[in-house]
Amino acid sequence: MGDRRAGTPFHSQQATLADSFLADLDDLSDNEEEVVDEDNAEAGHMEEDIDGDLADIETLNYDDLDSVSKLQNSQRYSDIMQKVEEALLKGSDESDQGMVLEDDPEYQLIVDCNSLSVDIENEIVIIHNFIRDKYRLKFPELESLVHHPIDYARVVKKIGNEMDLTLVDLEGLLPSAIIMVVSVTASTTSGKPLPEEVLQKTIDACDRALALDSAKKKVLDFVESRMGYIAPNLSAIVGSAVAAKLMGTAGGLSSLAKMPSCNVQLLGAKKKNLAGFSTATSQFRIGYIEQTEIFQTTPPPLKMRASRLLASKATLAARVDSIRGDPSGNTGRVLREEIRKKIEKWQEPPPAKQPKPLPVPDSEPKKKRGGRRLRKMKERYAVTDMRKLANRMQFGIPEESSLGDGLGEGYGMLGQAGSGKLRVSIGQNKLAAKVAKKFKEKQYGSSGATSGLTSSLAFTPVQVSYFFLMHRLSCFMLLLV
Repeated sequence: MGDRRAGTPFHSQQATLADSFLADLDDLSDNEEEVVDEDNAEAGHMEEDIDGDLADIETLNYDDLDSVSKLQNSQRYSDIMQKVEEALLKGSDESDQGMVLEDDPEYQLIVDCNSLSVDIENEIVIIHNFIRDKYRLKFPELESLVHHPIDYARVVKKIGNEMDLTLVDLEGLLPSAIIMVVSVTASTTSGKPLPEEVLQKTIDACDRALALDSAKKKVLDFVESRMGYIAPNLSAIVGSAVAAKLMGTAGGLSSLAKMPSCNVQLLGAKKKNLAGFSTATSQFRIGYIEQTEIFQTTPPPLKMRASRLLASKATLAARVDSIRGDPSGNTGRVLREEIRKKIEKWQEPPPAKQPKPLPVPDSEPKKKRGGRRLRKMKERYAVTDMRKLANRMQFGIPEESSLGDGLGEGYGMLGQAGSGKLRVSIGQNKLAAKVAKKFKEKQYGSSGATSGLTSSLAFTPVQVSYFFLMHRLSCFMLLLV
């Protein structure tokens, strides 16, 4: 509006606005081209990442085992295992107990062993996938019956190409219930014997998985032997063997210290194959904690609570050990004693219910209103016999009412034949009689003078009723006239 007042033509304003809009659209188109180029570049990177992931996934299906499993051929694996074997032969060295934990070469070896144990776990999973892919043609149902990779590798190596599992002794490799299920399933399987070349690759993969498992046990044995120095407080609570397994699975003492207790409780937990049996007594959400002495000695109803308590105290002890707060392990022993006392407290029976004592009787009389005034009040408001009959109804007999047809105030059993009384008279109570007597004496009784209206005539009740009847009759005759 200000431009129009200044004399600027309206059409020129429209032209300038259109030009500015076109310029903005040109800028937007340029930006869109840049955004499209960036999107294309990001999409290219994503495609490269996806191709890389797919390439990693496709390595699991290679026929060559060396292209799948590369850990045992690495220099790092060989160096760490050589150092572990030398350390196990040499034993624990107590001369370096006073130095800083991070500077101790043995601690560095333990950290390397922890990371190597995690790599061994991943390598075993890869080899397990390789074995499953190969042996699926022979016994496809076996992978759903045996979940653990090492057990699966042992069973595959034991069975081989044998079709009749009654000739294969699986005792000691699997529980008896699982052996029975595997035997029954193998009798109805749709698999066929493997070619000799594929079978040989599968057996080699099983040997490699078992070798990795034995190497992992050796690493854990070394870490367990050094737990008294590396994690004395954690070892005091859960034991050196369980402490080594927890550290190995978590990836080191510092990683275990940073982990919440709910995750520490699940370290080492694996799915259990119950083969159709009840899951009521199975512990699914407990890992290495169930191997501790405290957990094993706890009654079954309290084991879940005990596992949570052990995981929380183990996390506290790991945090103390990670900063070398108590190298003597006294904190771990104190926490272990707290756990033991708490579990004993849980097992105590509830206190017996004490009998409630009676109140002490009062020797003084209770302050209740009584006496002549209370008796008078009760007498004044007492329910009379007439009111009792009026409040009572007889079954099957309609009651009379003041207005008739059930309207008005009902009379109940007053005047009915089944009431048991011929007539109910309203007797004057003692208080009313006494008041009436006092009123009469006050009005007429004290002076002996007689008024002029008094008469000496005395009438009997029969004479009074006769006079009253004659009066009524005379009134009736007058009405007729």
